[in-house]
Parts: sequence; C-alpha cells; structure tokens
Amino acid sequence: MSKDQPLPPGTQAEPGFWLETTNHRKWLMDEAMRQLEFFSASCRNGPGYFILGHDGSPLPGELQELHTTTRLIHSYALGHLAGFQGAERIIDHGMAHLESHHRDRDYGGYLWALEGDQIKDDRKLAYGHVFVLLASASAKLAGHPDADRLMADAREVLDQHFWDEDAGLFCDEWNRDWTPFSTYRGMNANMHGVEAMLSAFEATGDEVYLTRAGRILDFFIDKIASRENWRLPEHYTSDWQIDRDYAGDPMFRPAGTTPGHSFELGRLQLQHWDLLGRPDSDAPDTARRLIEQALADACLSGGGMAYTLGFDGQVANASRFWWPVTEAIGAVAALIAMDRKPEDEIWYRKLWTYANESFVDHQHGGWFPAVDESGNIVTSIFDGKPDIYHSLQACFFPLSGRLSRMMLL
Repeated sequence: MSKDQPLPPGTQAEPGFWLETTNHRKWLMDEAMRQLEFFSASCRNGPGYFILGHDGSPLPGELQELHTTTRLIHSYALGHLAGFQGAERIIDHGMAHLESHHRDRDYGGYLWALEGDQIKDDRKLAYGHVFVLLASASAKLAGHPDADRLMADAREVLDQHFWDEDAGLFCDEWNRDWTPFSTYRGMNANMHGVEAMLSAFEATGDEVYLTRAGRILDFFIDKIASRENWRLPEHYTSDWQIDRDYAGDPMFRPAGTTPGHSFELGRLQLQHWDLLGRPDSDAPDTARRLIEQALADACLSGGGMAYTLGFDGQVANASRFWWPVTEAIGAVAALIAMDRKPEDEIWYRKLWTYANESFVDHQHGGWFPAVDESGNIVTSIFDGKPDIYHSLQACFFPLSGRLSRMMLL
C-alpha cells in the first residue's frame, strides 16, 4: 500500500488553500500524467481497448462496452489539452472503434457491448449515447477531424429517440431496432447527459445544450432533491415518479440513492451556473446543500464514501469504491473555486489524503478501484483497473481555476 507516500501537497500542515499552492498543483498534474501514461497501454493492436490489470498488463477477454470506449476518448482529449504526448493515438483509436464497431449501420445509434466483431449487447442506452456526445465534444476541443461528424450523429440520435421535450429529460433504453425495451427512467443517464451537454456547449456555443442541461438540473435538484432532504433517488417510473421499490443491477442500478451522484450533480449545477454567466440565482446554494448532505451521509468511519444509501440517508452498501471519492474531490474543489470557505478546505484535504493513501497506486500508476475498511485492496469486485475517467478528472478539475469543465488549463 501507499501509506508511506508523501501527502498530495507535501505537508498536511501547509496553511491556506492547497489549490493555491505550487506544490499541490504540481502534484495534481504529475498524478494526472502518471495515469495517462499507465492507461496508454489500453490500445489493442486491433479494434477496441484492453482492460488493464493492476500492473498495467492487458487482461484476457474482448468485451468492449460503449462507455469504456467513449470515456477513454474523453480522457485522452483532456490529456491532449494538458499536453500529454501520445494522446492523439489513443483518441484516434477510440474514434475509429466507435465508427467501425459501436455504430449500428442497420438501425442507427450505438451498440452497447461487443466482443471482438460480435455483438454482445445490442441495446440502445441513453447512458451510452450521452457519452458519445461527451467524447465528440471533448475530441472537438482537442481538434480531432472526425469530431463534428460524430457530434452531429450523436445529437441526431439523442433528439430523435431519447430526448422527451415535454418532460425535459432523457428516457433510458430501447431495443436495437428502437422498439421499446422497458419503461425504466433513471437519474444516472440524465446526470451524464448534463455533463455531455455542458461540454458540447463549451465546444460549440449552441444554446440548446445549455437550456436542456438546465431543465434536467431543475428537475432533479429543485423538484426532487429539495423534497427528499437533499438526497437524490436514482430510479423512476415512466411518468417520472420516484420508484422506491426498484432494485436493479446492484452495481449499475442499485436501490436507493448513490451519494457519488449527488457530488457529480452538485458540481454540474455549479458548472451550468458558471456557463450562464453566474446569474443571481439559488444555484450555488442548492449545489452546496446537495454536496454537503452527501458528505454528511456517506462519509464512513476510517475514511471513504459509502456506495449506496437508503432514502433516509442510512448506509445501505458500505463498499469503498474509488469513484465516489474522486467525485467528492471534484465537487468540493468546485465549491472552493466558487467561494473560499475553510470548511471546504478541511474536506478537500481529508479526501485527497484518503485517496492518496488508499487508491493511488504509487508503484505502477492508476488507481485501485476498491479497498476494504482497513485500506486493503479488494480484488473480488472489479477486474484490474477499469477506468481512468473518474480519477483523471479528480486531478484536472482542481487545476482549472474555474467551474466549467473544458476550460481546464
């Protein structure tokens, strides 16, 4: 484990705000570059990407899910903007795979999962399609020549099949041929839809993205969270009523509430407010309430954030995964960027200290995805190191000096 490694800024006792110190900012950039170097081994010789083991070696298997492809494109577009050498190769690889494999030439849209050249899961998911929009927006800002075409296609599919203008929200899932798959509605796809649309607005200046993102935020924060003691139920019926009995996949659609998503949506609320020009509104207050409630509910004794909560805020699943901690770091960094408060700095230092000791792999690079209550690595839940997206953004968001996503460096 990494407990003997220096703390992110070099000293816990350093006065002021870590984000304003050269030492901490250098540490963040160095850690981001170490992650980008580690995950550079993801490219296959053929189509798609490898999942990497803890030591960076490719794991067996050819399963390729849409969110993996698109998140790697997005992450290395951020890396390109930050000056990482070799990012273009990884962006090119993912863009080609989207076109040659994920894109459905028979029915349009993008297939969820493939194994080599074989379709493994042919559903059309809003969650995957908003990540196609995010990847294309990020690739456009990185100057990729195919980004505009991909963005136009993603926008057309989202408009035609997923966006519900009356509700101001995205519906969730279809069969391959766009016949109904279920009546499920969820917060997660809409939250990542906000993320994608804010990035698309930054890439294009198209006000439609900003307006739609605002409608989603209004629903989940102003209409739902404000009535649920600033917690965010995950699952909904077809008419957008909270489905308190829903219990789907325990990893990807767990019952109850997921505090990591409160951190994400709170940060996105601040980014939207920033992109609007910081109007006189209650957005900063509601974002803070959402973030602070999740911190209070989810923080576990000994460190880390609980994965899921009941509707009353009690811990339901105490698994310590890396991504809720990364999202808490991003959310608190956004609060600090908005308004320097000592209590936010306390959380920021606490979160980074825990992440550095428990998740950052100081030997090989990348982050371990799960630890137990003693800080020992858990290998029974995830294969290898499945993701750069969350941990990379935990480094880049604090470096931005402002709230909006793509104006990073």
